Amino acid sequence: MGIHNTEMLSRVIFYAAVLLSGLCAGSFLNVLIYRLPLMIKNPQCKKFNLFFPRSHCPHCRHILYWYENIPLLSWLMLKGRCSSCHQRISGGYFLTELAALGLTIICLAIIPPGIPLLAAMIFNLALLALAQIDYCHQLLPDLLTIPLLWTGLFFHMTNPALPLADAVLGAIAGYISLWSIYWGYRMLTGKEALGHGDFKLLAALGAWTGWQSLPAIVLLACLLAMAVTLLISLFREQNMQEAIAFGPWLALSGWLIFLIPDFNPAIYVG
Repeated sequence: MGIHNTEMLSRVIFYAAVLLSGLCAGSFLNVLIYRLPLMIKNPQCKKFNLFFPRSHCPHCRHILYWYENIPLLSWLMLKGRCSSCHQRISGGYFLTELAALGLTIICLAIIPPGIPLLAAMIFNLALLALAQIDYCHQLLPDLLTIPLLWTGLFFHMTNPALPLADAVLGAIAGYISLWSIYWGYRMLTGKEALGHGDFKLLAALGAWTGWQSLPAIVLLACLLAMAVTLLISLFREQNMQEAIAFGPWLALSGWLIFLIPDFNPAIYVG
């Protein structure tokens, strides 16, 4: 009985630690999503980075106390308003932390503990950040896509369930496929259909899931993008010629394919 209780306690502590890590990661993602585009657009600004200045109200610059920076709880306790100027704080901060927690719970539910679980959490949280940044700014930063690609290759180098050669080919094929579409469309029409960040994101997805998954990822991303665009157009007027961020749909489809054992058995190997 004593051994059983010890094992149960260890499991509870492990799950609690992982969930807390997911919440803290969600809080950091809020900083990343807000500040990284500003840093890229204003590279001359040396007084602004991911760690300085401290988290503050975007309206009155009130520095948040520690109890105002607790993931999920602080936003709820403050009722979505700054404690100093009482201006409304975007619910996006709360939703990002909630999404990070949800992704962590999904990982815990289907992926065994160890390196696969850690890898899946890194993959999921990186895609969450990239999807939001691209949706808001139509920007897929190299500071996120390139490390995501290399961590995918490193993961498969240490986990033989997916041959490293398939991951390398996935990265190469992912980049070249969208690069070819980009240049083909540009030569025919003189317009750009994709951003360079999309090439790198699909390369990263190929590195994580292998070259075999790329057709499914691209097809699903296209279907999702078209379905949502048509759905939005039914409720409000939208210029169909307006540029649409493709990164969020690539990220979502890549995440879904990543969780399918037939496409990515490596994460289900404990």
